[in-house]
Amino acid sequence: LVRLENYHGEIITKLALKFLILTMARTSEVRFALWDEFDLEDQEPIWRIPAEKMKMKQEHIVPLSRQASVLIGEVRRFTQGENYVFHQVYNPKIPMSENTILGAMYRMGYHSRATVHGFRATMSTLLNEKGHNPDVIEHLLSHQEANKVRAAYNRAEYLSERRTTLQWLADHLDSLKLKAQLKKAVIMS
Repeated sequence: LVRLENYHGEIITKLALKFLILTMARTSEVRFALWDEFDLEDQEPIWRIPAEKMKMKQEHIVPLSRQASVLIGEVRRFTQGENYVFHQVYNPKIPMSENTILGAMYRMGYHSRATVHGFRATMSTLLNEKGHNPDVIEHLLSHQEANKVRAAYNRAEYLSERRTTLQWLADHLDSLKLKAQLKKAVIMS
């Protein structure tokens, strides 16, 4: 988190990585996000990803934490694109390349040590270890229920719990980053 905060590459790339972590979305979902998929004016802002963009071909609603909402506002200041939220730096009509995000990870020192998709596993592990509802976590990851009978009967969306969980995650990540920055400052002084 500190390395990402100190990343000196393109701001839009840095913001895409932060957004990916805050939403637990897949890289392709973030890269192909369109402005009209966001409802930021609502008191409970959301990102509505259409079914055709989803791996399992079902619409996915992502409740946005305060931090994710602020980040999208920040993206708006730096973007030139009318459609893609996270577009290529030199061509706002084209979505950001997967290699752009991966390259940022490499430049931060994570070549052969971490992947962008690995953030989803990390966030899932963190939330599970902290006792969050596993069904909610699976919905956040937009996973389908493997048990066909359970899937047929349990149609809960857990939207309110997903919002609470993503807000907890964003607040927790902020506190971890702050602790790491303070520790680094103490060591440097």
